[in-house]
Formats: sequence, structure tokens, C-alpha cells
Amino acid sequence: MSRGLNKVQIIGHLGKDPEMRYTPSGKPVTTFSVAVSRSWNSADGERHNETEWFNVVAWGNLAEICKQYLVKGQQVYIEGRLQTRRWDDKEGQKHTSVEIVANEMMMLGDRRDGNNHAQEADVASVDGNSAMAEDEFPF
Repeated sequence: MSRGLNKVQIIGHLGKDPEMRYTPSGKPVTTFSVAVSRSWNSADGERHNETEWFNVVAWGNLAEICKQYLVKGQQVYIEGRLQTRRWDDKEGQKHTSVEIVANEMMMLGDRRDGNNHAQEADVASVDGNSAMAEDEFPF
């Protein structure tokens, strides 16, 4: 039997602050949108820009980290898998949504601490491991 691969990586900017809620069993889930822009020149030399929006879902510990540290406009790297959800609304209309289920998140861009020293990007993954900037460790 052959194996498949469902992996997606994006770098973009948050469209709004993440929203966190809890499932009936108490598991945290955070959702947010990421805008990924690209630009190119057409054959006639005209410059084109296009922005694609992605809905992102994070679960568990990663959901809590995303809610705590991410803010609108922040640049972020997301790695995960694509998932399609289908549902019927109250009027019986069928809906489909494709979203990224994140298993890794990395905050990008400059962040400034109280002393105005730039810190390295922080990484968080679904297994709860995280790597923080060296000057955040007490040793």
C-alpha cells in the first residue's frame, strides 16, 4: 500500500487577532487567518500583486501558544496539513471550507523586548516543544 503526503507551509501576516475557544470536552482550539502575498511581472512588464487568505486551526498546547503570542499584522510561519470541512447550514445550503490544521508555528519578524534588543524567532510545535531566544533562558 502506498503512502500519501498532506503537508503545507506558508509565511504571511495575521489578518486579525487569534480567537480561542474550547470543545465540549475542554480541548482548546484557536483559529486565525493568514494573508500570503505574491507579486510577479507579466510578459508586458506590468507588475501584479495577489493575496491569498488561509484559515488556520491550532489545537491543544499550540492553540494556547498561538492565542497568547500572536497578534494582527504579525508575520508568521505555519506548517501543517490541509483539511476540508463540509456542513449544511440552517437553510440546508451546503458549505465547504479548506483550512490548515497547524502542527508548527514560528513567529517571524523583529520583536523588541524592554531593552530594545531584537530577539530571534520563536518556534512552537504541536507536541508542546518550543525553542525560545537564548536570552530568555535563566542559564
